[in-house]
Amino acid sequence: QVQLVESGGGLVQAGGSLRLSCVVSGSIFSIYTMGWYRQAPGKQRDLVASITHGGTTVYTDSVKGRFTISRDNAKNTVYLQMNSLKPEDTAVYYCNADVKATMTSLLKSYWGQGTQVTVSS
Repeated sequence: QVQLVESGGGLVQAGGSLRLSCVVSGSIFSIYTMGWYRQAPGKQRDLVASITHGGTTVYTDSVKGRFTISRDNAKNTVYLQMNSLKPEDTAVYYCNADVKATMTSLLKSYWGQGTQVTVSS
């Protein structure tokens, strides 16, 4: 089994910063793309940022220039540095990872439990 555990969420004032972390553990042969998604109340879960094993990143337009995704492959960890936070960034943030448990297993997508980020105005 594969587990994803997020940390780093919380309450912050507008303009502040938070850093989210997500550690992947369990039966892991290789981790491919890792990403952060968010879901605000009454809305769908949307991609915030993703990063490939080689470091290629993708960001949704609303966070470009404010958020930075990074990963430490040796630690099976992905980070999301969030600066200049806005009230509209308030959401539950979910970590996602595409993992092969063994060399011959299929690629499977896993999710963390989510961490709340609240930005007050």
